[in-house]
Amino acid sequence: FVGENFTDNCSTHPEPFFTGPHPIVWKSILIVTYTVVFFGGACGVIKMSVFLMKMNTLSVTTTAIVNLVVNHSLFLVTVPFRLYFYATETWIFGSTFCKIVSGMIYFHMYLTFLFYVIILIIRCLVFFQWKDKVEFYRNLHAVAMSIAIWILAFITQVTVILCWYGKLGDYKDNGTCFKFQEELKHEPVKAVNYTLIVLIMITTCTLLGLQVFIISKVMKKLSGSIWSHQEFRAQLKSLFFILIIIFCFLPHHCFRLYYIKNMTNLQEYNEFSLSITTISCLDLFSFAVTGSKAFRQTICSLPCC
Repeated sequence: FVGENFTDNCSTHPEPFFTGPHPIVWKSILIVTYTVVFFGGACGVIKMSVFLMKMNTLSVTTTAIVNLVVNHSLFLVTVPFRLYFYATETWIFGSTFCKIVSGMIYFHMYLTFLFYVIILIIRCLVFFQWKDKVEFYRNLHAVAMSIAIWILAFITQVTVILCWYGKLGDYKDNGTCFKFQEELKHEPVKAVNYTLIVLIMITTCTLLGLQVFIISKVMKKLSGSIWSHQEFRAQLKSLFFILIIIFCFLPHHCFRLYYIKNMTNLQEYNEFSLSITTISCLDLFSFAVTGSKAFRQTICSLPCC
């Protein structure tokens, strides 16, 4: 997950970022995607922050969602800089900041995946009655656990940036950013990428199979309108987390298997697959909408339900 091109200074005539057969189309797709992600994600963060004030702060699930809000917020701060670069194809903010903005999209993706997995595991423990409820004893414990996760994440990210990010390739001073090249040709970088791809695919398939089993088991013991049962709606929320992983994260990792071996003329496709991962920022907005009473009443009134 490393290897984005960056430069220390901006040249007068930067190398074009979009070089495919339809550069304007690629540019428009990325700008529209990141614009929707930015505004939708910001609305979701604000709305969910209001909800969290009324929730049990000792719950592990609540703590994971709080961290998810922070993670989305940090990434959304960097989105305007991506939009500026895609619109102008010129990077004017320096190489260090380019590293930060480049790395944040991967930092956000893998940390979001981690919080999703934590939430899903907690829900499975409760469903199978291995735990009546999973809570911290004190708010201090929740804060300490969150800090430990973030410290570990930042240490990992900083290590990657210092050791690999833009260090292994021979890049020209062309005023561009977010451009993968030579790093992915090195075996250590390939090994890290392949390991992450396999780990995410196995974890996703396991969670999906487990969730399908849980939902089928719930539906067998319920009678009447299944939408009227809170237990069924709760399991649909868990399924929604898995669907986000499948839709937002798996396409990028599947494409990456091919991209690592065939990097020529695939830069635009790689940027598009990365932009899909950021759609996960809309999860909080979706929860706010589907969690409203009016939405539930509308769904329950459908004839098929």
